This record gives sequence, structure tokens and C-alpha cells, in this order.
Amino acid sequence: MTRPHLPRPSLDNFRRKLAAVDALPQLCLLGLVAGLLTGSLMVGFRLLLSAGALGFMPNDNPENFEGLAPWVRALLPLLAVLVIGIVLGRQPLAQRKLGIGHVIERLTYHQGKMPLRGWLNQVVVGVVSVLGGLSAGREGPAIHLGAGASSWIGERLKLPNNSLRVLVACGTAAGISASFNTPIAGVIFAMEVVMMEYTLTGFMPVILASTAGAVVSQIFYGSAPAFAVPSLLLHSLLDLPWVIITALIIGLLAGGFVHLARQQALAARLPWWMRMALVGVATAGVAWWYPQVQGIGYDSLAQLLDSQLALDVLLALVVGKLVLSALCVACGVPIGIIGPVVVAGAAAGALMGMLGGLILPEQASDIALYALLGMAAMMGAVLQAPLAALMALLELTHSPTIILPGMLAVVVAGLTCRQLCRCQGFFISTLTAQGLHPLQQPLMQALSRVAVPAVMERSVVSVARRISRERARALLDSKPVWLVIIRSTPEKPMVALPAADLVRVLMDEHWSEHEELDLLEIPAQRLDLAPIHLQATLSEAYERLLPTNIDALYVEHTTAPMIRKISGIITRDAIESYYRYTP
Repeated sequence: MTRPHLPRPSLDNFRRKLAAVDALPQLCLLGLVAGLLTGSLMVGFRLLLSAGALGFMPNDNPENFEGLAPWVRALLPLLAVLVIGIVLGRQPLAQRKLGIGHVIERLTYHQGKMPLRGWLNQVVVGVVSVLGGLSAGREGPAIHLGAGASSWIGERLKLPNNSLRVLVACGTAAGISASFNTPIAGVIFAMEVVMMEYTLTGFMPVILASTAGAVVSQIFYGSAPAFAVPSLLLHSLLDLPWVIITALIIGLLAGGFVHLARQQALAARLPWWMRMALVGVATAGVAWWYPQVQGIGYDSLAQLLDSQLALDVLLALVVGKLVLSALCVACGVPIGIIGPVVVAGAAAGALMGMLGGLILPEQASDIALYALLGMAAMMGAVLQAPLAALMALLELTHSPTIILPGMLAVVVAGLTCRQLCRCQGFFISTLTAQGLHPLQQPLMQALSRVAVPAVMERSVVSVARRISRERARALLDSKPVWLVIIRSTPEKPMVALPAADLVRVLMDEHWSEHEELDLLEIPAQRLDLAPIHLQATLSEAYERLLPTNIDALYVEHTTAPMIRKISGIITRDAIESYYRYTP
């Protein structure tokens, strides 16, 4: 009994499978590897933060700014902006872009390829901004490092660019998952905020990556939720109107935060050193009196949920963290904003819970409930990511009983921020303020999911312009679809000729006396060609064809240094046939 012939596993076959839109097994394998790598990096980053706190932070806790003397905690932000200014000040503007917004920009304009220099900058700036007492979170560095590491896997293996996009989403999800022990929120965040699309092909690898990242994190830090929250219930449905009012106010605060962070053009009028100084002095001034605004603020959030913070501290958290974080973004200091936004939202919710208790002491729910609702409402409104906010609320607290009021709060706050304040999501708004357009059209989004090798015609033969009839017959024996005519000089574009037209010429009696054929003179259809790389997506091919008079593209790849091989041809009709419905 003969065994069925199985294709030999090879990297080339793996790349070819990935070029198609339905390469789920291959993408899932990549997602698993990306999740393990990202989870390991996140553990390393958190250990780096802990190591940096040794010696100068009380109890070696990187969040314990309250235990420092006032002059020390005021000096730290000044030192932090000095280090960040030195590290980034002499680098080109493109290399100063870090964090989640940078990941979205690279995904939109560069197919998810992440430069190594920016990746290294993110490590330094992420550690310095958190330990230096700026109002900054660790999720921005987590996502940038995860996306960069996952993209690096694809670039090293020279995988098609459509798979790089999925790898970036895998790194994003694993970064959130490993950093906060929130695997479901990591998946939703990657699809809702970074990829901005939901597809089956994207979901499965991203879920695997998020799971792997969480497993690696739990090996080192355990599986306990980020915050210890008692079981909370809405005391009465009559409390829902106050939940709506709370969400409305938080939506307005979120809109103010986004608008302030967008003032990058206004801040750019100041010299770089003056912008750094402004951030440092403002943070130092507030931190002298209220150190709770420094760092991520999760220690303050834990105290807030236990009702251990005074009224003035809650006000400082709401106003101080929002203003200082927005000021950092506007002045060009690349920080993570999700942590500070979550803490400020929880403080705003707690304040509204206190006020509700004074107005209706019999009906008001627990202050901790309002704090959690404020946390989710602020995150959902700022990011315009309601599902990610709800999943974060569930996983950070392990308290499913608050999902119902949480859904109401997230929707009201999101609508308020979007409709009354005219704000899109934070990252879309800040990128738009820079003149970028991160939202892809549906057609380009669909074409980005497939790489050129999945659609190109592979039956191609390269020929010289003039060939003998005998040579022509020998070429046609391999049954090519296209002949690519190599020109004498690189300045002249290559030309594609259908092999069927050459067959007709050979059978035509009028050409039987010609022993040598000029392929540019015989009666045949000819297409002017331009090059495109084998790793490119259909969206890249479409954009390459769109503004030119080129009829088709020849696909090339490097087989050895300085040696390139033509792998196939892709025409406008081939691209159109991919996205057009044919019964």
C-alpha cells in the first residue's frame, strides 16, 4: 500500500501558505510563538521596573512615590525629562514616535514593520517615564515591545506582509495580556483599537497569542486579578439615572483630555528643550503636594477602592493625571496613557458616588462600584473601544455583577465624548492631528489581508527581446502563461506578453519565414511592467498600479545577494477578481 505523497515542509511553502487569506494553521503557530516571546519580554520589562526601583524607592516599590520626601519626588520628573530629552532630542522626529499610536501608524503605512531603533528607545523611555514619576502607564511600552518583537519574527523569516499585520495584533494582545493579566481584554483591544477590524483569521491567532502571554506572566506573577474587589451590586434600578449622569460627566472629561492631548501643533512652536521643561516643571509642581499623580497610579486605585483616599486627593487624581498625561502627549513625551486614564476615571467615579450618597443616601450604591464604572467609562470613552473597556472591567476585578451598569456607563460616556465633544478615539485623534489618516477604506483593508503570492500568475518565463523560432518553441514547451521580456537597460520598463499570442505568431504563415522574432514587434498584447516585492500585500500592489500607466507588476525576490528572480506576474484584473463577487 503506497502512502499518500505529502509536500516536504519548507520555509518557502510556509510563506506561500501565509500569503492566502485562510492560512489559519500557520497564523496560529505564529501567534503562539509571538505570545510566548511577548510574554517573556513583558516579564523582563516589569522586572526592569522593579530593579530600577531598588535603592531609591521606599520598600523597593516602583509606585511608592508617596513615601519619598517632597523635594525628591519633585526632582524625579525633572531628571526624567532630562534623560528623555537627551535620548530622543538628537534623533529624527520619526524615531521619537513610540507607543500605541506609533504601532497603529506603522500598521497603516508600513505594513506593520517596526524599526529597531524605536523599539530600543521604547525600553529606555518606558522605564524612565514610569520610574521618573511622570503620569505614565506601562501599557504603551508593553504594546510597542510586543508588536515590535512579533513583527521582528516575520521580518527575520521574510514572511509576506499580510502575516506581519496579524503578528502585530498578536504582539499587541499578548502585551496587554501579560502586562495586566487580562487575556480577553488583550484580544479585544488588539482588534478594536489597533487592527480596527474583526476577522476570523485575525481572532484565532490573536487569542492564542494572548493566552500564551498570560500563561508566561502567570508563571512569574500568579493568576490573581490586578485589584482585590469585593462582590458589588447595584442597590436599586433607581440608581441607574445617577449612573447615566456619572457617565455623562466622565465622557466630558474624556473629551477634554483628548482635545488637550491633540494640541501637538501648538506645542511644536516651542523648542524641544522648552517642551521637556514644561512637562517636568508641571509634574514636579503637582507632585510636591500630591504624589498620587505620579507613575501609573494603581496603588492609588487600590486605596481608592478601599475608600482610603481623601476628597482633595481624588480631585487631584481626576484633574492632575488627566492634564499631566495630556500635556506629556502634546509636548512630545511618548508615554502610555491607558493606566493614568483608568485611574482618573476611577477617581471621577468615586467622586460621583460620594455625591450620589449625599443626595440619595438610601438609594446610592457603594462608592467602589462607581469607581469601577468610572474606570471602564473613561477607558471606553477615551479609546472609543467599548468592548475592550468592558472586558478590562471584568478581568481586572473578577466581578461580573457590575457588567450591566458597566455597559450603560461605557455607552453613555462613549457617545458623550464622540457626539458632544466631537472626539474620535484617542490614538486616531492624535494621529489625525499629525496629518496622518490611520483609518483604512474597507477595500484596502480587505486587500491587506492577502499577499501577492496568493493571486499572482506563477507560470512565467523570462526571455530576451529577440529569440529564434527554435528557442520560442522550447520556451512554449513548459506551457507558460506570460513571457517577461527583459530590456537592454534598466531604465526601460519590462514588458509582459501572453504566451498564447506567441503561439499564434508561430502558427501564422506570414511569420514562417522569420527565423528570428522581435517580441516587441510581433502582433500581440503587451503590458508594461513595474516591480513589486514577493512579500507585498494586494493593497500595496493596488497602490503601485493606481497612480501610474503601468498595466501589471512583475513579482521579484532576492535569491542571493544582488541576484533577483522573477516569481510571477500580477495584473489589475487579478486584483479586481479577488474582491469582486462572481456567482
